[in-house]
Amino acid sequence: MSTPADSKLLAWDETSGQRTLTVRGDWTLDNYVALGEQIACLRPEVGDSTAAQGNIDLTGLGALDTSGASRLYELLGGELVGKVSTSGSGLSAERRALLQTVAKAMEAAEQPARRRARGALIELFGRAGLALEAFWRELHTLLGFVGFTLEALGQSLFRPRRWRLTSVVAQIETTGLDAVPIICLLNFLVGAVIVFLGATVLAEFGATIYTVNLVTFAFLRELAVLLTAILMAGRTASTFTAELGSMKINEEIDAMEVLGLSPVNLLVLPRVLALLVSLPILTFLAMIAGILGGALVCALQLNISPAMFVSIFHDQIELRHFFVGMSKAPVFAFVIAVIGCLEGMKVSGSALSVGRHTTASVVHSIFVVILLDSVAALFFMEMGW
Repeated sequence: MSTPADSKLLAWDETSGQRTLTVRGDWTLDNYVALGEQIACLRPEVGDSTAAQGNIDLTGLGALDTSGASRLYELLGGELVGKVSTSGSGLSAERRALLQTVAKAMEAAEQPARRRARGALIELFGRAGLALEAFWRELHTLLGFVGFTLEALGQSLFRPRRWRLTSVVAQIETTGLDAVPIICLLNFLVGAVIVFLGATVLAEFGATIYTVNLVTFAFLRELAVLLTAILMAGRTASTFTAELGSMKINEEIDAMEVLGLSPVNLLVLPRVLALLVSLPILTFLAMIAGILGGALVCALQLNISPAMFVSIFHDQIELRHFFVGMSKAPVFAFVIAVIGCLEGMKVSGSALSVGRHTTASVVHSIFVVILLDSVAALFFMEMGW
């Protein structure tokens, strides 16, 4: 039978002339709360010299389980529990083993986990390994989503009824037409800066006239498409991620899937197709704006008239440079749109997730664009284009 909760399970006995702590009754889960209250009252006196000498009477102890053993450890502490767990304490072997096991477990739980010290080199390689694993995982996900998008595009290409022309036109207006002012202004200013820098260096060699070649060559092959792609990565990829992320949080995408509609066909493909149309057009406008900015500075600062500028441009700059720059635009457009949509699809849970994935879409888009541009530059150089 269990001991009533209001009975004394702990008491001091001084009848023998020596103060002894008497433990009696059932130390089980049923009396766990009552034991905690009585221990709180007696704990300040248990650690004195009398109790430390081992004057503890356990002969009245009734039933004992792990909860009662934990209360004994709480009352006596590890040192006294070790004393009463010896063979001379009057406890059975089973109870001594139980006390020792519970004491070891509670001592281990009380000790803070010791973190194994690692060297700086091991820590460096560990972080590099984690970063490489994360990069590989992101690359694998991106390639899978690219394949999924291309599959959906191929299935819809020869089915005009599945084309979302209204959505595509609306996205072209948002991603292309609305971006024309900022694209033209930025490239115009960069073209002017390129001419200033080029003229400063070339003037020392008496070759100021070659500033025309520098600015036209740079914008036709590299700067126009690269600056436009970076701006679109910051402007459009983030928009795609925020839009799809908000729809994901509001469970609109889940509702589409429940209705048997494909989110890729409805949401991803219109954005990809719109950017495939917009980015080459914006790149062409960026080339014109950059060259006009350079021509203006040449006319005002270098005494190179617009007629002379156009004559040099016509005679010395080959058409292939224009095609080299324009060939990169569709690739950059596809990559930016896919990354922006992918990060939007990965949003889950909260507005914080939207912010994180929006940032990730911009960073990843710019990184991939610059990486592809570097690879393309090496390829064209080796091919002699």
